[in-house]
Formats: sequence, structure tokens, C-alpha cells
Amino acid sequence: MRSRQPLALLQSSLLYVVLIVFLFPFLLILMNSFKKTQYFVENPLSFPTSLDFSNYVSAFENMGFLQAFVNSLTITVIGVLLILLFASMTAYLFVRFKWKLNTVLFFVMLASMTIPFQVIMIPLVMIYGDLQLLNMKASLLFMYMGFGIPFGVFTFHGFIKGIPYELEESAFLEGSSKARTFFQVVLPLLKPVVVTLLVLDVLWIWNDYLLPSLVLLSPSLKTLPLSTYTFFSSYSVDFAPLMAGLVMTIIPVLVMYLFLQNQIIKGITEGALK
Repeated sequence: MRSRQPLALLQSSLLYVVLIVFLFPFLLILMNSFKKTQYFVENPLSFPTSLDFSNYVSAFENMGFLQAFVNSLTITVIGVLLILLFASMTAYLFVRFKWKLNTVLFFVMLASMTIPFQVIMIPLVMIYGDLQLLNMKASLLFMYMGFGIPFGVFTFHGFIKGIPYELEESAFLEGSSKARTFFQVVLPLLKPVVVTLLVLDVLWIWNDYLLPSLVLLSPSLKTLPLSTYTFFSSYSVDFAPLMAGLVMTIIPVLVMYLFLQNQIIKGITEGALK
């Protein structure tokens, strides 16, 4: 028993070191959000001498925070819901209907996951520009579906294969339709996968900068990551309010996690056990 105590202490110490390493970038941003830009440039690792919230006021006003927040929230919520809905339904179709076309389409989806976004970025923008489909939230959501559904289908596909088909047969015997069986019998069993993809897709869409910067050209459509570019000029960067803006951008995701952490941990744990 005594020999295990030093080992347990060593493991705990290593975990705390890893925790500090992961938290250090966020703590650095938080510390510098209370400084003036001059003090940040002179010593970014120093602690602030006082809690000056003027940077947050400046960031809130210059970023158009409320409008950007509404845009980010709308795009993230709708985008994630569409990805989860269509990915789960498509994966169910691929698993339960043994058509040759389904097999081909499934492997095409898997192959599409290997293509880097940077390869198709310019052709995609040119095509959407020629069709006058840029500067629209609907176009951005459609692209998110195209990039997010293949991975969702891949994840749901393996999980649905482990669900006994007898559960669905019993529902069919009771007169349930295929759509009702999916939503009332199969979908509740997919909660671990839904929670996992929910976390991944929310973080992806909420923090995405590149794709919205190519599609959303109007200032009124800017998301929070795009609005932080307000503090960049041709020859300088106003770092202090930029740091405050980054903190304000991160806070909504942290609040969401705090409210949903029990469901997230439970869902991921159920998936691991299954």
C-alpha cells in the first residue's frame, strides 16, 4: 500500500502539470485583457496591476458584440442541429438498407473526409460567387452541412450497427412506421454519439474563422471570430481590447459546458461503456 502512494502522488503531479500547460494560453489571454496594449507589448507574461475593464467596454462596442453574438449563436445552433439530424438519418439508411448504392455512397463520404478544405477553398468560393450565393447565412450553413455530415455519418454508422434490430422489429409489429421507429426507438439510443458530436461541432462552428471569412462579407453578418479582426490594422494590432474580445468570445462556450457538463460526461461515458 505504501509503495503505491508515491506512484499516485507522481501521477497527480503529472496531471496538474498537464492541466497548467493546457490552461496557460487561456490564462495568458485573461491576464492581458486587463492591461493596456503598451504594457502587453513590454511584458506579456506579467500580471496586471489592476482589474481595468475598459478593454472589455471597448471590445464590446467596437466588435458590435451583440450582433456578432446573435449571428454566431444562430449559425451554430442551426448548423449543429442540421448536421446531427441528417447525419443520423443517413447513417441509419446506410446500415438498415443493404443497397449497393448505399455502400458506394458511404465510401464516397469516407473518401471526402480525406480532402483538405484548403484544396477546395478557392474553387468553392468562385462557384458560389458566380451563382451569387455568397454573403448569405444559408450558404454558410449548407457548407457546414457538407463538411460536417460525412464525419457524423461515419460516427453514427458504427454505433447504429451495434443496436439490435429486434428492437425495431417489435416496433414495426406494433404498427410503427420507419420514421417513427427511428425517432422514438433508435434516436434515443444514439444519445452518447449525439452528445459527442454536439460538443465537437459546437466548438468547430463557433470558433471557425476561415469559412465565414470567405462567405460572410457584410459587416452585419460577421460572427464573433470575424469581429475580433476589428483590432487589426495595416501596421499595428490593438492587443489589449483584442484579448478582451477573445475572452468574451470564449465565455459563451464555457457557460454552455458548465450547464451541460453532467449530460456531456454521462453521454460520453455511456458511449465508452457501450
